Amino acid sequence: MYEPLAERMRPRTLDDYIGQSHLVGEGAVIRRMIESGNISSFILWGPPGVGKTTLARIIAEQTQVPFYTLSAVTSGVKEVREVLDRCRADARSMFTKGRPVLFIDEIHRFNKSQQDSLLGAVENGTVTLIGATTENPSFEVIRPLLSRAQVYVLNPLGKDDLLHLLDRALKTDKMFQGREVRVEQTEALLRFAGGDARKLLNILDLIMQSIGANDPFVINDEIVTSRLQQNPVAFDKNGEMHYDIISAFIKSIRGSDPDAAVYWLARLIAGGEDPKFIARRLCILAAEDIGLANPTALLLANATFDIINKIGWPEGRIPLSECAIYLAASAKSNSAYLAIAEAQAIVEKTGDAPVPLHLRNAPTTLMKELGYGHDYKYAHDFPGHFVKQQYMPEQLNHPTLWTPQDNAVENRLAERMRRLWHGDAPETPIN
Repeated sequence: MYEPLAERMRPRTLDDYIGQSHLVGEGAVIRRMIESGNISSFILWGPPGVGKTTLARIIAEQTQVPFYTLSAVTSGVKEVREVLDRCRADARSMFTKGRPVLFIDEIHRFNKSQQDSLLGAVENGTVTLIGATTENPSFEVIRPLLSRAQVYVLNPLGKDDLLHLLDRALKTDKMFQGREVRVEQTEALLRFAGGDARKLLNILDLIMQSIGANDPFVINDEIVTSRLQQNPVAFDKNGEMHYDIISAFIKSIRGSDPDAAVYWLARLIAGGEDPKFIARRLCILAAEDIGLANPTALLLANATFDIINKIGWPEGRIPLSECAIYLAASAKSNSAYLAIAEAQAIVEKTGDAPVPLHLRNAPTTLMKELGYGHDYKYAHDFPGHFVKQQYMPEQLNHPTLWTPQDNAVENRLAERMRRLWHGDAPETPIN
């Protein structure tokens, strides 16, 4: 049976592993786990072809603990429970070197009940869970499971990583032995690979299949482009749809082009993209790129996400189209996004600045005696439901975090803030 190049080139040790130095480099967290043999539960989050499954297999090989694998695509609650029963038996065995590891590929495809079935075994230490996902775990993994497993982010492979992989494949794989090999250009190869090791190796496989048994193996931009245009499915079209076309979709909406937005939406639908993923991205965009310029946009995006869960396909394409057109046609502002980014930067720099005493809660007599809540002014007791007082830690000197942008809604909000904070606001309560 033919074994694809990507499988033949799969690393077996950390020394052969390419990329993700922040996790597996010298002194990095996962390398320390493997070297110590003490593996904690974690979830690997990253795009396809960056080494999630490979890393799990290396852990299994080097720690030599019982290792079980499930695919969320083909496994249900029954299969999960059967594997957990075997893990419990291993954990009780005197011959077991360490705690069994359960690797679940595409864990984001497990529903709530399937994920719930894992909780007890992870919590009581029966099994160490390693999950792999291309989707944001915050959305796809239940909170109790997230609290028991650290999330590690894997990045797309960089140019140097991909060139290293290319060089290794050409020098070590049997497919290229005894054949003339010429690498003339790599720009198209790297562009189509898009940070995905599996794509790069699949492209090499595809080129090899298109040449004669005694022909030289040549890589240049023309050959790579022509082969992929002739075989658009051979290099993982779904992966391209997921990362490249969703990017074009979002950027078209941000750029206020409703026609392009609907076109890319149609491409996403044709590519089999998960409608919930599309709706989630619309919610993020509504807050990040439209924001206060049109707060209704976020309401519509949220309603779209809700209705997608109710009606499904194919009718779900209609509210998605409505939402995409509305967001594209809306006024744009990223002031809320910039404000929270600036606030987070200040928090990181200044640390835990103390809450002013008058803003603190005072549920006990002792706290009241210590001045908690003293001199707090209740805004609703004052004309216009406003009174000037200090709300930030004094040491910060009240930096400006929200900078209104030039649109009708934010202009009105900014004018109200100027009137309240820089005008003659009453300082005497109504009663």
